[in-house]
Amino acid sequence: MKRNSLMIQGTTSDAGKSTLVAALCRILQRRGVRVAPFKPQNMALNSAVTVDGGEIGRAQALQALACGLAPHTDFNPVLLKPTTDKRAQVIIHGKVATDLDAKAYHAYKPRAMGAVLESWQRLTSDYDCVVVEGAGSPAEINLRDRDIANMGFAEAVDCPVIIVADIDRGGVFAHLVGTLELLSPSEQKRVVGFVINRFRGDIALLESGLTWLEERTGKPVLGVLPYLHGLMLDAEDAIATAAVDGKKAPKLKIIAPAYPRTSNHNDLDPLRLHPEVDFRWIGPGEALPPADLIVLPGSKAVRADLEWLREQGRDQAIARHLRYGGKVIGLCGGYQMLGRAIHDPLGLEGAAGSTPGLGFLDVETTLESEKQLRNVSGHLHFDAYPAMTGYEIHLGVTHGAGLARPAVQLGDGRSDGAISADGQVLGTYCHGLFDHPAALSTLLGWAGAGEVESLDFAARREADIDRLADSVEAALRWDKLRDWLPGI
Repeated sequence: MKRNSLMIQGTTSDAGKSTLVAALCRILQRRGVRVAPFKPQNMALNSAVTVDGGEIGRAQALQALACGLAPHTDFNPVLLKPTTDKRAQVIIHGKVATDLDAKAYHAYKPRAMGAVLESWQRLTSDYDCVVVEGAGSPAEINLRDRDIANMGFAEAVDCPVIIVADIDRGGVFAHLVGTLELLSPSEQKRVVGFVINRFRGDIALLESGLTWLEERTGKPVLGVLPYLHGLMLDAEDAIATAAVDGKKAPKLKIIAPAYPRTSNHNDLDPLRLHPEVDFRWIGPGEALPPADLIVLPGSKAVRADLEWLREQGRDQAIARHLRYGGKVIGLCGGYQMLGRAIHDPLGLEGAAGSTPGLGFLDVETTLESEKQLRNVSGHLHFDAYPAMTGYEIHLGVTHGAGLARPAVQLGDGRSDGAISADGQVLGTYCHGLFDHPAALSTLLGWAGAGEVESLDFAARREADIDRLADSVEAALRWDKLRDWLPGI
C-alpha cells in the first residue's frame, strides 16, 4: 500500500469520518505537511463554491480550511445532490453533468470513476499527503459492484484504510467486527486499524473490550476519541439540532421550517450559535410558534418544497406572522418562494410548469439550465452599509419591480435580492449571509434584537477545528500511523 495517503471509512453514516479527516488535515498542516482532503463521491445538499468556480460538498470545504487551502473541485470530484428520494443531480468536477435515478447512476459510475482518478492523480502529484473520506459504509454489499466511494476506490489506488465507529450510538464492537467481516480478503488486509469516536466515561471500563477487539480481528485500535461537547463545525448533510452551550437570556426568537429538500442549512448555524438568539428548526407537523424572525432556507426542489409548506399550512402562518409585525428572510430557494411565482419551463426540478409563490416580494423567478456559482462580497442595503461575504449556488434568474429595493450591493457592481416596501421581508441569493459579524449584528437588530454581541463565526469555526485537532492528536497512537502519514 502506498505511503502518504490514508482513507477514513465508517461503519455508518455520521460515524465521524468528516471530523476525523478534518482533524488529521489540521494536525498535518500544523506540522508543515502540504496536505489536501479528498472525497471521491459525496451525497449531500450542503455545498460550497470553489476557487475554480465549481461546487463541492460542504464537509470538503471545511477540510480544505483545516489544510489552509481554498476549496477546489478536485477535493470532491463527484457530488450527488438528491432531487427526490430516487433521483439526484450529478455534479462532476464542480459542474452539473446530468440528473439520474439510482439505477442509471449505477451504470454511469465507470465514467464518474474516471473523474475521480483524474482528481486523485493531480492531488497526489501536488501534495505531500492526501487524507481521504469514504461515504456511508463499505459494508453496504449491495453497492459493492462498481463502488467508487469506499473500498472500490481504495483498491483502485492502493490506499490504506482506517475504520471509525461511533460508540455513542451503541453496538460499537458489533459495528466494527461486522463491517470487517463483510469485506473481501483483500479489503480486510488494507484495513490498518480502528478508531472509536465520541466516547464519554471512564476509559478503564472500555479496556477489556479494546483488547478483545484487537485479538478478535488482528487489527489495532488506533485511538479512542472523546465526545466533544459544543463543537460547531459545518454539517455534511443532516440538520444540526443539538443544544448550544453558553446561551444567555434571548433577545430574539428565530425559527426556520425544515422542508424535505432543505439545502445549505449550515447558513443558519450562526443563528444557532449566537448567545442572545433562541433558534429552532421546525419539523413536519409542528405548528410555527410565535417568533420575531422566520428564515426560509435554501431548497434543492423549490416548487415541491413550496407546495409542502402550503400543505403544512405554513403559508398562512407566515402571513399571520407578518400581520403581527414579524420579519422574514429568504435565502436562495427561500428567496424564490417569497416572490409571486416560480417558473420551471424546462422541468429542471420536476415536471415543467409554474407554481404561485408566497407573494411577499414583487418578483418572479424562472429556473434556467445554467447554474450560477460564484463567491461574493459586498454590503447590505442598511444604514452604515455593513459588510457581508458569501456565495451563490442557484438555477433561478429573478426579475420584477421588487429588485428596485435590493438587499445586497455586491463588490462586482451587481445588486442582489429584494426588500419589501414595508421593510418586513428580505430575500437574497447570498448563502453565508449571517457569517460576517457586521451583517449578522445588523440583521438581528433589524429583526428586533436591538444591540447584540458581535459573533465572528469564521473565528469560532477556526477555533473549533483547532480544538478538534488537539483532541485527536492527544488520542491517536501515532507510532502506528508513521507508515502512512508524513511528518509524524
